[in-house]
Amino acid sequence: MARFGLPALLCTLAVLCAALLAAEPKSKSCSEVRRLYVSKGFNKNDAPTHEINGDHLKICPQGYTCCSQEMEEKYSLQSKDDFKSVVSEQCNHLQAIFASRYKKFDEFFKELLENAEKSLNDMFVKTYGRLYMQNSELFKDLFGELKRYYVAGSVNLEEMLSDFWARLLERMFRLVNSQYHFTDEYLECVSKYTEQLKPFGDVPRKLKLQVTRAFVAARTFAQGLAVARDVVSKVSVVSPTAQCAEALLKMLYCSHCQGLVSVKPCYNYCSNIMRGCLANQGDLEFEWNNFIDAMLMVAERLEGPFNIESVMDPIDVKISDAIMNMQENSVQVSQKVFQGCGPPKPLPAGRISRSISEGAFSARFRPYHPEERPTTAAGTSLDRLVTDVKEKLKQAKKFWSSLPSNVCSDGRMAAGNGNEDDCWDGKGKSRYLFAVTGNGLANQGNNPEVQVDTSKPDILILRQIMALRVMTSKMKNAYNGNDVDFFDISDESSGEGSGSGCEYQQCPLELEHNATEPSGKSANDQAGSAGGLVRARPSLLAAFCILLLVMQREWR
Repeated sequence: MARFGLPALLCTLAVLCAALLAAEPKSKSCSEVRRLYVSKGFNKNDAPTHEINGDHLKICPQGYTCCSQEMEEKYSLQSKDDFKSVVSEQCNHLQAIFASRYKKFDEFFKELLENAEKSLNDMFVKTYGRLYMQNSELFKDLFGELKRYYVAGSVNLEEMLSDFWARLLERMFRLVNSQYHFTDEYLECVSKYTEQLKPFGDVPRKLKLQVTRAFVAARTFAQGLAVARDVVSKVSVVSPTAQCAEALLKMLYCSHCQGLVSVKPCYNYCSNIMRGCLANQGDLEFEWNNFIDAMLMVAERLEGPFNIESVMDPIDVKISDAIMNMQENSVQVSQKVFQGCGPPKPLPAGRISRSISEGAFSARFRPYHPEERPTTAAGTSLDRLVTDVKEKLKQAKKFWSSLPSNVCSDGRMAAGNGNEDDCWDGKGKSRYLFAVTGNGLANQGNNPEVQVDTSKPDILILRQIMALRVMTSKMKNAYNGNDVDFFDISDESSGEGSGSGCEYQQCPLELEHNATEPSGKSANDQAGSAGGLVRARPSLLAAFCILLLVMQREWR
């Protein structure tokens, strides 16, 4: 046995050496991990030079590791920042698109109004001179109210336009009958014959319809761009939950702890984590797509019958046509008014001649040549603006359901779709085997990577969903030609799925009815109210008489 002692000892030593050599890789260098850690601005003293025991790790796999406890904590913060940054970049791009288009539309509409007012002023000064300037506040008020409606919406367009024509009729009736004196009561009687006599022809009816439709569509469309901008801006600020933060750390940096610094997360692995972390954002999808569809519908209106540019650009000519119609029919209109309201009182002889010399209404409008018209507003046209926005709206559809995939398509977040075998699956370098869950909060119950409380939707997201729902309803009203600031904007009254809304000849009746009865009372209700007032008059009269008798006794 003694002679076999030395060989046996040598064999034992050889086996031990082989075991030590086999164990050597577990103490491999962490230099590359350390270098990347320091490159992110962290303290190099946090990072070990060689692998250490990983019992201290809370999220990343334990065992031999290149991560200290400090590294795991800082990587956790870094992973959240990386996630926020990529999501923010995706959303900021879309938000910038809506912000820039809203600004361009806003500039265009405001400049269009300024140009229309300047064009009318220049045209009327050349035609009427001092006579127009003496009455220019009437037209300034018209454009002032149009601007106020676009900015604030606190104007009933139809009532405002009816008031404009009534005031214009009052001024013109005085001018064409300058030999008479008219009291305010008489002019009030004149206004009652406006609809019957149509002194301005059919221009007021057509212009009321065109202006109302165009302004409602333009203002609502601009509002829609602003709402989209604000929704994206608010939702782009993400705050990962504790469960999401753990999943992000595991996905983005736990591979570094194992020395796999060049191995990126598997695409499907990333997709599951993003769908869990962005579950609430996914719930925006339905209302967002409805909103985009409604915006596209109004865009079509702006390109066609509700084109505000085609309404405002020639508004001076349309008003001049109305005035010319009044001039041509002034004798017949005056005779019918005199029959209905009674003969007016003539002015004294001296005042007649002075009145005629001061305000004779004999000027005629000359044709206004196109080359004299101002250039297009904001250096562009409505058609070009709408075409551009339509393209961007189509691209923005399904944005929220695509957001997880778009985030994972960023090279900083995951490997490409074609690299499914040599990627990080959360535990090692391997193929990711789990299926990808659906979008939205309700689909996260079986998410294999992120624990999501499906019973607690995010309040901020719910508010944005409501904002989109309200704006979509306004869009549907605008598409149908209804003034959204004076109409019920609930889905029940929005005419959803009603196609083009109404035919050109049929809409005025509906619009005028709605605008003149904002209280929503039916004709029967109004008749009942009037009847109640008539029935109340006898009792009121009796009470009044009793009061007079009492007062008479007191005076005695």
